[in-house]
Amino acid sequence: MRRTIGWIAALLTIGAAAFLLWAFAKGRPQDLPWTPLNLSEPVGMFTGRKLTALTGDFPQCRALLDQAGVRYTALPERRDGGQCGYADAVRFTEGGSRRIDFRPAGLGIACPVAAALAMWEWDVVQPAAQRHFGSRVVAIDHFGSYACRRIYGRDAGSWSEHSTADAVDIAGFRLTDGTRVTVVGDWRGDAAKAAFLREVRDGACTLFATTLSPDYNAAHRDHLHLDQANRGSMGWRACR
Repeated sequence: MRRTIGWIAALLTIGAAAFLLWAFAKGRPQDLPWTPLNLSEPVGMFTGRKLTALTGDFPQCRALLDQAGVRYTALPERRDGGQCGYADAVRFTEGGSRRIDFRPAGLGIACPVAAALAMWEWDVVQPAAQRHFGSRVVAIDHFGSYACRRIYGRDAGSWSEHSTADAVDIAGFRLTDGTRVTVVGDWRGDAAKAAFLREVRDGACTLFATTLSPDYNAAHRDHLHLDQANRGSMGWRACR
C-alpha cells in the first residue's frame, strides 16, 4: 500500500511539473494559479477562480476594469437589513475602448461579476455569434442583478447571490441585423440559436462560479443564471 501511494504521489508530482513546463513554454500565464489576472488575456485554466477571488478586493477589481477599458461608475455602499446589500458594485456606462451594452441600460452588479461578464462577452459570446450567425452581438438582455431575497424567493433557506449583487440573469442577445436570440424561445428551438445558447452557457462555466440554464430546472427556463459565489479557493463550481 505504501509503495502504491508513493507511486501515485510521484506521478502527481511529475504531472504537475509537466503542466508547469507546458504553461511556461506556451507563454500562457492565465493557466498558472499564482499569476495576476488580466481581463484582456484569453481565458485560462485558473481564470474563473481568479475572477471569483476578486470578491475580497474591490480596488483590484476596479483596476482590472480600468486596465481593460471597461467604462463604469462605482455604486455607493448599500445595506438592506442584515443579509442584503453590497459594497463592491459597479454600473456599466457607455463609451470606453471596449463598450458593453446591456438592456435595460445601467446594469449594476458586483465588480467580480462585471469583470467576468466583460470576458464572457469578448471571449465567448462574440466569437460564438460570429461562428453561428456571421454577426456580432450588439446588446445582451438581462433580468437584473440585485434583489434582496432568498433562493427561489422562499421564506426560509439560503440567501441568493442576488442579495449581494453577485449574480445576474441573462435573458437573450441582440445581433447587428436585428435578430434576437432568447433563452425562453430558442433553447430548444432553431438549431443555430440553440447551439449558440449552449456554447455561451458552456463558456460561462469557465468564468463564473455558478452557471445555471434551462437544463437545470424549470425555474431557469427563461434565463442563464451567472454568479460569483465565493466558496473558497478550492470551492466547488456549478455548471448545468
